[in-house]
Amino acid sequence: MSDKSRVVVVTGLSGAGKSTALHALEDLGYFCVDNLPTSLVPATIEVCESGGIRRIGLGIDVRAFAFLDGAAPTLSRIAEGRDMAILFLDATDEALLRRFNETRRPHPLSAAASRAPGSSGGLAVLDGVHLERERLAPLRALATIDLDTTRLSVHELRRQIIAHLGPGKAEAPRMSTRFVSFGFKFGVPVDADLIFDVRFLDNPHFVPELRRLPGSHPAVRDFVLRSPEASELLEKIGSLLEFSLPRYEREGKSYLTIGVGCTGGRHRSVALAEVLADNLRRKVELPISVAHRDVGRAEHTAPLESDPQPLDRVAIEGAEGAPRSTDGGGNT
Repeated sequence: MSDKSRVVVVTGLSGAGKSTALHALEDLGYFCVDNLPTSLVPATIEVCESGGIRRIGLGIDVRAFAFLDGAAPTLSRIAEGRDMAILFLDATDEALLRRFNETRRPHPLSAAASRAPGSSGGLAVLDGVHLERERLAPLRALATIDLDTTRLSVHELRRQIIAHLGPGKAEAPRMSTRFVSFGFKFGVPVDADLIFDVRFLDNPHFVPELRRLPGSHPAVRDFVLRSPEASELLEKIGSLLEFSLPRYEREGKSYLTIGVGCTGGRHRSVALAEVLADNLRRKVELPISVAHRDVGRAEHTAPLESDPQPLDRVAIEGAEGAPRSTDGGGNT
C-alpha cells in the first residue's frame, strides 16, 4: 500500500447531508473532524499523520465563513504529496427549505445574523441558502466530486459516498451478522433485529442423557435436527435470511443481530443458531458470528427440573411427613 495520506474534504450547503457523509467516511475507517477552520487544516493533518492516521475526513462549511477566503490556497497546499478529494454536497432550494422545516433548526447564517451587533434578527432560511451558495462558490469550484442529494435518502447518500470514496470491493466494510441463541425465560436480547422462536421443536431437556449437554454437542444437535419440522424450519429461515441479508446491507445497515430462542437457551436455540450460521456462510459473502447468551446459566437456575427425584422416593418422603412443594395442582 502507498504511504500517501488520503484526505477527503466534505463541504456544501447546510442541510445537504454533510453529517451523513462524514459518518459514512468514519465507517470506511476515516478519522473525521467537522466544522474545522481552514487555517487549522494543515496542522490538523500533520498531527493525524504523526500519529499514524492515513485516512482523514475534514468537514468545512459556512459556519467557518471567516476562514473561507483562505480555503483555496490552503487546500492546494495540503494536496501536495497527498491523495486528496473534495466532496461538495448540494440540493435544490425547495429540498433544503423542507429539511430545515422538518428539523426546525435555524439556518447557520440566520443564527449568525441574529448574533451580529446591531442586528434586528436573523435571515429567512431561503435568504440564508442563497447567501451560503455565494460564499461557498470558491470551494465548489475546487470540488472533485459534486453530488446533488435532492432525491437521495440517507441510505442512498451513504452508498454514493462508499461508491466514490470507498476502497475496492474486496476491502470495503461489509455488514456484520451475529446469531444469538437465548432462553425466553431470561428475556429476549434487547439488540435483536430479528427473533425466531424454536420452542415448538422436541426438547432434549427431557432426555436424561442429553439434559446436561449443550446444544453444540453432536448428540444434542442430532436429536434436535432429526425431526421433519426442524429440517423445514431451517430451510424456511435460511431462505428468508439469504434473501433479506443482502438487502439489509444495501440499505446501509452496518450490523444485524438475529435472535434464536428456546425456553432455557441451552439446547434447541444453540443447535439451530450454529446450523443456520454454517449454512448461511456458504451462501452469502458476509461476516457471520455466533454467540450463546444463556447456554452456561440455564442448568443452574432450575434445579428441580435438572434433578427430578424418582417417584418412589417422593412417595416415601411424603408418607414419612417430609416437607413437599406442590404447584397447586397436586404435582411435585
